[in-house]
Amino acid sequence: MSSDNKNFIFAVGKRKESVARLRLYVTLPTDLKIETPKKGDLYVNGTKAQDYFRGLIALPIILEPLIKTNTQDKYFISVRAVGGGKKGQLDALVHALSRALSFADEKNRGILKKAGLLTRDARVRERRKVGMGGKARRKMQSPKR
Repeated sequence: MSSDNKNFIFAVGKRKESVARLRLYVTLPTDLKIETPKKGDLYVNGTKAQDYFRGLIALPIILEPLIKTNTQDKYFISVRAVGGGKKGQLDALVHALSRALSFADEKNRGILKKAGLLTRDARVRERRKVGMGGKARRKMQSPKR
């Protein structure tokens, strides 16, 4: 996380194979390829969050850290999410957003920590083992007789 002489706060969030790099703009950016950015907007990979996470019930999940800290219309948020699936990217985004909000205001840290939003979910896919029939924990069928 950093904010050295820029008008944004940078944070990284991770979940499974997904990584979300988030910029929390305090003042509106002028160098983005978005026509009219306004405070309260959230863009993921250049598209609005509700369009990017279409089909998932994503908006309440994304807004949870903003609602808990009462900062819904205070920031413009831009995210670059790579790797994994949509659900992993969504959880990585929430993790990055929570970290950025705690960095923006120290009072938010206690609120977000109590809600469990600053904790990185370390569960990842288990690797496939040799001689196990193609899956991580599956055993080969033994001959009956």
